[in-house]
This record gives sequence, structure tokens and C-alpha cells, in this order.
Amino acid sequence: MALLETHDLVHSFSNDEIVLNGISLRVEEGSIYGFLGPNGAGKTTTLRLVLGLLKKQHGSIEIFGEDLGKNRVTALGKIGSMIESPSIYSHLTAEENLRVLQKVYQCSRRRIAEVLELVRLANTGGKKAVEFSLGMKQRLSIAIALLNSPTLLILDEPTNGLDPNGIIEIRELLRRLNRDSGITIVISSHLLSEIDKLVSHIGIINKGRMMFQGTLDELKEKQQQALSVMFETSDSMKVREAALGMGIEGVLDNGRCTLPALPKETIAEINRQLVMKGIDVYEVSVAKNDLERIFMDMIG
Repeated sequence: MALLETHDLVHSFSNDEIVLNGISLRVEEGSIYGFLGPNGAGKTTTLRLVLGLLKKQHGSIEIFGEDLGKNRVTALGKIGSMIESPSIYSHLTAEENLRVLQKVYQCSRRRIAEVLELVRLANTGGKKAVEFSLGMKQRLSIAIALLNSPTLLILDEPTNGLDPNGIIEIRELLRRLNRDSGITIVISSHLLSEIDKLVSHIGIINKGRMMFQGTLDELKEKQQQALSVMFETSDSMKVREAALGMGIEGVLDNGRCTLPALPKETIAEINRQLVMKGIDVYEVSVAKNDLERIFMDMIG
């Protein structure tokens, strides 16, 4: 079941600039959906439309199976979001920040303690938000987004600007929320390595167009092909000679011989010839596409 679907979203900020051109998203219930694209691709504009922060110009948006235009207040009541920079009061503590929103959401005071525990800010006491690290501020913003006990959580670049430790903290937090609380998460990012480690589904956008949508496994299955084969041996020249004998050109570099992508049978045959000639074979490795290479190929 899809919690969020958009169909053919088109948006422009002027007659000459089309920011989105036919964006159709499908976010499955229980998934972590990675919305991936370079800066300026249209990720934030899409999420602003989904949240009703921009007026829709063309296309349709359905959340929880209902048209957003007809069911906006009810739908948004089940969504938590953080778009762009954290929206917090620097002169207030974490608890005081949440108290302000608690009155807006009309949820119980008990919920404040629950979300602070979830994001691991329960022990910050009287410390003001201005004294928080960027990672703590990001977690406080996520706590605010969780205050209304959302079914769907939408986060725009939540790890932007964080150091490696902060990125790991946010990643583990999102995994826990998805696994333990059953929250469906949409996370936009241009950090390819983080998306690869976190999401179950992915959408790739570039210049306002969807380039791919599906599971992460489907993307890798579709495009993850061998790029080269590297032989590390006691005599790399002999590797090159064996390959040339089969019509394959190799490149020598730093005591290794790199060959183009080959069938398994061909790799085995080259290895067999080397062993028969008394050449020690230390390693045979196949270089394949990773998500970053796939992404760069897709956006040209």
C-alpha cells in the first residue's frame, strides 16, 4: 500500500523555468524512501508541494489514499516534517521548544518526554538550544517532527553539514523509528553513501525529472555490472601476456594488471594459465558499480 503518491507534478517559478516536469512518486507503507538528486534537482520543491507549502500547479497528490487538496488538514495531522534548516528557538531548552509545539498539536505533556527519549536528548536539562551541536539541533528538529506521533515522516537533507559521527547518529535514529515505531520515512539527500546505507526504496531526480524509482536492490540489479578485473600476482607482465593471447588488452599499474570486464570462465582460464606457469596469484578482484557511479551515470 502506498502512503504517498504524486502523479505528473509540474511546477515552475517563472514562465522560463520549469522546476519539476512530470514527477510521480510512490512511497510504500513501512519503507524508508530515499529521494536522491544533486542540489537544484527539485527535491525540496517536490516535498514542499507534498506538504502544501507551495500551491500545486499541475498534477495530483494523494496521501493515505486521499487527495491532498480535499483532505489536507487530516492528512497533515498524520505527517511530521523537517524542511531545510532546523526550526527551533535558540534561547529555549529542548523541552521548552517542544512545549511550544505541544500546545499547537494539542498532544499530551507525556509525549514531550517520549520524543526526547527517542532522539536521545532526554538528559540535556536546562541547556539552551543555542549551545547544542548541529547534530543535537537536527535531532531536536526530528523530535519536533515526531511530536504529533506521525505515520509518515518527511525529512529534507537531515544530515546536511553534520560530521561523520552526527551522520551516524541520525542514520541510527531513523532506522530505529522505522523498525521500532513503524514510521514510513521519506528522506531527501545528495549524500549518496548515506542513502545507500539507509533506504529500502529510492527515487532519483535530476533537472526536475524522475530518472529512476524502485527498490534499492532493483537499481543495483539493473545497473550493477562488472567494470574491470584486477590481477595481483608475482609477475603482472605474465598476466598481460596471458590476456593478450586471448585477445584481451590489459593495463599494468603498480605491480598489478587490470583487464576489462570478463566472463567468469575467462577469468578462471587466465588464472589457470598463470598457475600452470608457476605464477603466484595473490588476488583476483572484480570492480563493480556502486551507488555513486550509478547515480553519476544517470544524471549524465
